[in-house]
Amino acid sequence: MHDAAFLTILLDNLKDSFLFADPSHTIRYMNKAAVSQSKEGTALLGRSLLDCHNADSRRLIVEILAAFQAGQEEERLITDNDKQRIFMRAVRDPDGRLLGYYERYEPPTAQAVHRA
Repeated sequence: MHDAAFLTILLDNLKDSFLFADPSHTIRYMNKAAVSQSKEGTALLGRSLLDCHNADSRRLIVEILAAFQAGQEEERLITDNDKQRIFMRAVRDPDGRLLGYYERYEPPTAQAVHRA
């Protein structure tokens, strides 16, 4: 198995933002793309991800986490607009225990770009 430094290098080489939060929504990791995309950068580490979202998004994130905790769906699309697509994905240990989730960002879909 690779060490944490190697895994950090891998995640930092993703061109799209990647952010991991624990089950209490505390931001534990942001790759370089996520840090550069955020106005507050690494100052978000240790803070609640819910504070970074509007009320509708907060409600959706809480609902999806509850579904993850109940063993339902492992990934959900939470945003699809002309700026980006954001997915929320469960992270589990080998025994299936929920360790948290990550937000994975992608460029917009062709349909979203054409709607703009």
